[in-house]
Amino acid sequence: MNVLVIGGNRFIGHQLAFRLVTAGNRVTLLNRGALPDDLGDRVERLHGDRTTADFERLIAGRTFDAVMDFAAFRAEDTRRAAAILESRVGHYVMISSGQVYLVRDPRPVGPARESDYAGPLMAEPSEARDAKEWDYGMGKRGAEDALALAHERRGFPSTCLRIPMVNGERDYHRRLEGYLWRFLDGGPLLLPDGGTHRIRHVYGGAVARAVVRLLGDSRTFGQALNFAQEETPTLVELLGLVAELLGAPARFLAVPRAELEAAGLEPVQVSPFSGRWMSFLDPARARDEFGLRHDSLRHYLDKIVSDFLNHPRATPPPGYASRVAELRLVGTP
Repeated sequence: MNVLVIGGNRFIGHQLAFRLVTAGNRVTLLNRGALPDDLGDRVERLHGDRTTADFERLIAGRTFDAVMDFAAFRAEDTRRAAAILESRVGHYVMISSGQVYLVRDPRPVGPARESDYAGPLMAEPSEARDAKEWDYGMGKRGAEDALALAHERRGFPSTCLRIPMVNGERDYHRRLEGYLWRFLDGGPLLLPDGGTHRIRHVYGGAVARAVVRLLGDSRTFGQALNFAQEETPTLVELLGLVAELLGAPARFLAVPRAELEAAGLEPVQVSPFSGRWMSFLDPARARDEFGLRHDSLRHYLDKIVSDFLNHPRATPPPGYASRVAELRLVGTP
């Protein structure tokens, strides 16, 4: 196959490109070229801004069996892509987000299903942090809706894959890694409001495999599918498993969110999996109708922890900067 990957050269897109070239496919990367990759001469690189005339110029005269878009955040992004690629792509897959459900009003109760997408939307929040998250969810909805319209009117062969928070060895946000550093320093992990909420994330490597499996499946054209892990542990259960795999003691301390904020600590810096904007998806349709399977939680966490131990970072993730203040708050030296 001749495949174009737009954006995403740091994490899932990199894993996908590696998987595709290893299988003998021709892969072209299109991004701004601001970040290096380690794919060598196995891929072609096109450097430019997909939101400008660069996009049409760079792919002029080219056709692709498939396009994977990791950098579509607004309706205009996918509207232009569908117009430019029309009749020149066999299948266009956009990586979307479970955040499209979090801007519903009210939000879905329980795991969000694809049928929960339609309905009233919340107004823009007044709090700046919430407004940023809201804007991201609304932007992804706009990108999805533009593709749905292009499929309805012109038969554009697109599929949207909605995913929740992503964990993986190449996670440049270094969210899970923040917990690993805290386990190893011996102090307790502070969990906003106790960490009793349930979590359903996704593994980056599983997303790359799922995209490859979807390619060319015309049953998915015009569709949006959820994809996530099967397990739904509480945060305490998930971190207990991480500590076991790391070989470190699991010490948890429940702290009211309001107490953290009063001390000048941002709860999602202290505990990255404790945010209010973390989607919880039902992956049943993708699994049952399209055969998309996910790694077991223990299996993929073990791979992440092993990578952390075998390839240690020289410096901790940015969120770890608050660690001294966290321990001071709970009276731990």
